[in-house]
Amino acid sequence: MTINVHLHELYRLPAYTFPGPDEPTDDLPDPDAVAWRITSDVYDADEEWTRAFARFRAAVDTTRVRALIVGAWQGAYESAPLTVIEALVAARDRFPALRALFLGDIVMEEAEISWIRQTDVTPLLTGFPDLAEFGVRGGCDLRFPALRHTGLRRLTVETGGLPAEAVRGIAASDLPALEHLDLWLGTPDYGGDAEAADLEPILTGERLPRLRHLALRNSEIQDAVATAVASAPVVARLEVLDLSMGVLTDEGAAALLAGQPLTHLKKLDLHHHYLSEAVQDRLRQCLEPAGVDVDLDRDDADEDEDEDDDGTVWRYVAVGE
Repeated sequence: MTINVHLHELYRLPAYTFPGPDEPTDDLPDPDAVAWRITSDVYDADEEWTRAFARFRAAVDTTRVRALIVGAWQGAYESAPLTVIEALVAARDRFPALRALFLGDIVMEEAEISWIRQTDVTPLLTGFPDLAEFGVRGGCDLRFPALRHTGLRRLTVETGGLPAEAVRGIAASDLPALEHLDLWLGTPDYGGDAEAADLEPILTGERLPRLRHLALRNSEIQDAVATAVASAPVVARLEVLDLSMGVLTDEGAAALLAGQPLTHLKKLDLHHHYLSEAVQDRLRQCLEPAGVDVDLDRDDADEDEDEDDDGTVWRYVAVGE
């Protein structure tokens, strides 16, 4: 599995791609009616991203824009979006209504998720203190030093491998308004070297008093994550717990079943897993009578399980390369 479709929406607004340099701009949507996707090309770009952004600012009343999606930039597989971030921050005064920003809406035909070069993305959060939603795709060289942001309600980090340093920075951040946290931890093969212990400040919930949706997914260490979550104080206040897309086996599920009650959840999402039928049945029997929506869709996990001649079993996260 990989990402082959661009974002359909952001901030509950439909995504709309700003026209290219040779396309007309005389019949555009209302500035506040869509999430504007500004994009270039990864290979052989006719127009660099910053130039497309300049055309966008000239054509649209940016004081009314509520959501921006940054698509591809030239050479995203080898160049971090430094000029993109600089251009956005420099123009911050022209976007007083901006509440949502996604950096790196790049699909596999443009660059695989593990190829996308990133950098320190926190200048976007400090530059836009009124952001309610922020997302980023790509973990290569991604940095997220600890910060305080009082308005952010939703944070999404999609990677095939999330560096431990970035995980620790996110975990150490003060985000008092955050309600939804979604981290794709990935695998060591693509830079995902975090351990369950790095998640401890998130799992205590001390800096996240309003957190209701926690996703720690797409992880090769999903059993260890599940074991840590089983006794985590933050779980008591959650409505949705998402441990999907990773290498979750009976060991991790057993830890969840033996841990604190999960019957208060509205949803437990474990799709793309490696659980036996017996353990799946136990999860359903324990949680579904309490009204918990338990997602145990295997997706393509069965197809992603290999066994060597020596009996070694290889299992894979849903999104790696």
